[in-house]
Amino acid sequence: MKTAQGTTIIENGQLIDGTGAAAVPNAAVVIRDGRILYAGPAVGAPAAPPDATRINAQGGTIMPGLVEAHFHPTYFDVAELQDLDIKYPVEYVTLLAAANARLALECGYTAARSGGSLFNIDVWLKKAIEDEIMPGPRLAASGREICGAGGLMDWNPDFRKIGMEGLVLLINGAEEGRRAVRKLVKDGVEWVKTYPTGDAAAPDTNDHHTLCMTFEEMHAVVAEAHNHRLKVTGHCRATEGIKNALKAGYDTLEHGTFMDAEALDMLLARNTPVVPALQFEQASVVRGREFKLPQAVIDGHQETLEGGAESARMILRAGGRIGLGGDYGFAWNPHGDYAKEISFFVNYVGFTPLEAIRSATLIGAEIMGRGEEFGTVEPGKLADLLIVDGDPIAEIRVLEDRSHIIAVMQGGVVKAGRLAARRDADSTGSTASTNGAKTQISVSH
Repeated sequence: MKTAQGTTIIENGQLIDGTGAAAVPNAAVVIRDGRILYAGPAVGAPAAPPDATRINAQGGTIMPGLVEAHFHPTYFDVAELQDLDIKYPVEYVTLLAAANARLALECGYTAARSGGSLFNIDVWLKKAIEDEIMPGPRLAASGREICGAGGLMDWNPDFRKIGMEGLVLLINGAEEGRRAVRKLVKDGVEWVKTYPTGDAAAPDTNDHHTLCMTFEEMHAVVAEAHNHRLKVTGHCRATEGIKNALKAGYDTLEHGTFMDAEALDMLLARNTPVVPALQFEQASVVRGREFKLPQAVIDGHQETLEGGAESARMILRAGGRIGLGGDYGFAWNPHGDYAKEISFFVNYVGFTPLEAIRSATLIGAEIMGRGEEFGTVEPGKLADLLIVDGDPIAEIRVLEDRSHIIAVMQGGVVKAGRLAARRDADSTGSTASTNGAKTQISVSH
């Protein structure tokens, strides 16, 4: 992915750097050749060259680009489990995934970690984004998922004769777990997504207190994945499944719903991040009847909502790491609503706005293994930035509204937001262009 050339100065806004530190009022960010040269009070900014591009933040906020830490690019308007793998042909799902990636960037998400994908569409989606064939977040791919046969993700009945090969690799035993990982290695993934536990979506067979993989299977998956320098994560709700994942050496936990004191101690000892994905649970409860979810499913989501929120509070209070994102693409939790996760953690779970933003930026970048490259607004890092015309500390929901986005930048290049729209208009000659050698960029409400 290309980076900008020359110098850009962003000014006239507060700075939230993503570390959890207090906001800096009247700040400036100086970008040189796509990387951050300076970030801090405007009075301390280095002198700008005469040909520098200036971006006016209009009294709003300059912050890191957001990181969606549990991104399902191939999910689209999912109303029942079968929609995940047999609703559309793979050709159309590929186009939908490209549209979802563009939408994520337009929502301020400059990076994302896939939490599972039909076939290995996300592997090729990542390449298309990096080659600038299409816009989207910097992506970590995971391809097909792994689940024990008869587990949560094994829903296609045998009489259909179609299996689950497009979305999930079903395993029986440790050897089949190793074989599945080797397939994913060949596909080119970076993360291996597994299903150690069930979910409220399957109350009759694999609910949120059941296991879908044995410890031996999980250990074999981790050993094989780590041998090939891949990372492993897992859908972990049941307490025993959480502990099995930590014992097996998982690199992150998805959900981590029902933590107990022992599981928390294990988590902290390993410094393992958790991505709770709680807005999905809230949406399932609030909108479940609208989409004809069985009452048992809605009740299960209510239980996982409450358990997951309490576990997240436990982890935060104990100094653990929480990343944000999750399960967008369901009919009641659609793509484009990503920042509702951030608001939910402030307004329901009890995080401060700065804690939630840190989770949605720095911790997300660390989960991707790229915390040294982006995730905070600090010198030396890529200028992956989000500029909004409001104050998310005063009202976190400003991040949900795309109309407030002035600019989304990757490597110092404006990729989305109102400035991108104006740039595109300028390129057609429909509005005034630059003034001499110096470019002044601003937009009106």
